[in-house]
Amino acid sequence: MKKWGVAIALAAGLVAAIWLVWAIGFGAVIAAVARAGFGGLALLFLYALVVFLVLTAAWVFLLPQDQRRGVKDFYLARLVRDSIAEISPFSPVGGMAAAARLMILHGMSAGYAAASVVADATTEAMAQVAFLAFGIALGVAHFRHLASTEPLIEAMVATLLLAVPGIAAFILLQKKGANFAERIAARFFGEIKSGASFRETIHALYDAPKRLALSSSLHLAAWIGSGGGTFIAFRLIGGKISLPDALALEALLCTLRSVAAFVPAALGVQEAGYALLAPLFGLPAEMGLAVSLLKRAREIVIGVPSLLYWQSMEARAALRGRAAS
Repeated sequence: MKKWGVAIALAAGLVAAIWLVWAIGFGAVIAAVARAGFGGLALLFLYALVVFLVLTAAWVFLLPQDQRRGVKDFYLARLVRDSIAEISPFSPVGGMAAAARLMILHGMSAGYAAASVVADATTEAMAQVAFLAFGIALGVAHFRHLASTEPLIEAMVATLLLAVPGIAAFILLQKKGANFAERIAARFFGEIKSGASFRETIHALYDAPKRLALSSSLHLAAWIGSGGGTFIAFRLIGGKISLPDALALEALLCTLRSVAAFVPAALGVQEAGYALLAPLFGLPAEMGLAVSLLKRAREIVIGVPSLLYWQSMEARAALRGRAAS
């Protein structure tokens, strides 16, 4: 039944995205995308890789010194984690499991691999709340003369107010329900039964406030960096938007994606979000949709090689296991 739900959500998102392109005008959207060209897509690709360095640092610095591995291994695992969430029908949880599995293959203990991915997702969510608050402040300043945007601002405030206790409850559940979480993690990683347990490591990670603060700060920088990517994308296709407005738009989009988290890869939601939000900042809807398509293209360029790398690592591990037996 769950698989049917994912398939229905994915199909609905695809239909919505196609309908948006048709309704706004296929020619206008493609013309906007074409203005960026391959050079523009390459710039977005390289910029995204830099943002991933910040995300990698947020994960690495969350761990104690003796548990850190090569930055390249963390970087590739983070690419795989996001690629699974962005270009596959799997949920973000599947991406987190794959990232932890890759670190286990690179020699990290299963307990730390699983716990660090969960804790990193938590600090990322904490930073997202701060980014959302920042976006609300920018949005209120921009939309204060537009009565039609009041429901949008109210939705952002409601999301912010719900997110803070939600994250606190999530952390408490991880610490208080560590035994249950460990049993769940053991279903994904048989290795977790040996070495440091998930329970021990999750407590160790959350009992290090300085590392948590550093990880959250780096994640906030990455969220701001994502808004910078939106600014670059609009500029590439001729859109006149300021950096603060691009950050506010990206924060609004994050709100929409959070609400529609059940839709795989936010397909249709992201496209509709950019098309609806762009006019609020004085840009035509086709430009918003073009930016969404450019970001989708960037995700595919990054995601396909990342998923191939993941599969190659799993294949090597399977061959080693077969040879050993």
